[in-house]
Amino acid sequence: MFKKLSLSALAALALTAGAATAAGDDSGHKTHNVRFSFDGPFGKFDENQLQRGLKVYTEVCSACHGLRYVPIRTLADEGGPHMPEDEVRAYASQFEVYDDELDDFRTATPNDHFPESGLENAPDLSLMAKARAGFHGPYGTGINQFFKGIGGPEHIVAILTGYTGEERVQAGVTYYENTAFDGGWIAMAPPLSGEDVEFDDGHSNELHHEAEDVAAFLMWTAEPKLMARKHAGFVGVAFLILLSSLLYLTNKRLWKPVKDKAKGKA
Repeated sequence: MFKKLSLSALAALALTAGAATAAGDDSGHKTHNVRFSFDGPFGKFDENQLQRGLKVYTEVCSACHGLRYVPIRTLADEGGPHMPEDEVRAYASQFEVYDDELDDFRTATPNDHFPESGLENAPDLSLMAKARAGFHGPYGTGINQFFKGIGGPEHIVAILTGYTGEERVQAGVTYYENTAFDGGWIAMAPPLSGEDVEFDDGHSNELHHEAEDVAAFLMWTAEPKLMARKHAGFVGVAFLILLSSLLYLTNKRLWKPVKDKAKGKA
């Protein structure tokens, strides 16, 4: 009986591992972990990297994609790009937004949101880093998600750096081969080629650096309160540890006379 149960358990584990492998490798994704500063329970966003990512988004990605769920004023928030307020106002002024009250376009202010996508078939990037999980391992445990996240930023990096240079035309649409995209072909032309922008801090603008910087920025747009949630989690865990210690000591003190009395009778 025990032998049958053991064999059944091993078979179930094998099936689970196979399913997890398929989940991690479906669609032929070539997504690898990137050591982002915000990974893990103690990680936090790098302000300089977020500001570089904002520049890549503004000068390259915003031509087609939008961030309609992100208020421009949040660029000044701590835990994010943390830009000075005058720079945020100057940044907002480069956009125009439609004002229903004026029934016309006007210059954007920090209280407005980023513009929406410029093309109908270009997805909004506000939540992209959370919507696209890149890996799910180790098999069956999900421990990578705790220490490395769900892999959304890694998936973005993989897409941006996964172009092979091959093209094909189908039904009048040009597709580009990409090792990280579903099916291996994507309708979006390579947005980055390296040296697309010049960073004020002198950071490298090679392709993989630009991809990592904009992926980190898009992770912040999807999780702007990530640092606050981690802090709240630490406070909650510390409180539970303190409460458990106090309950243990209280229990010892309440039952000590009873135990001593029992020992005396013995």
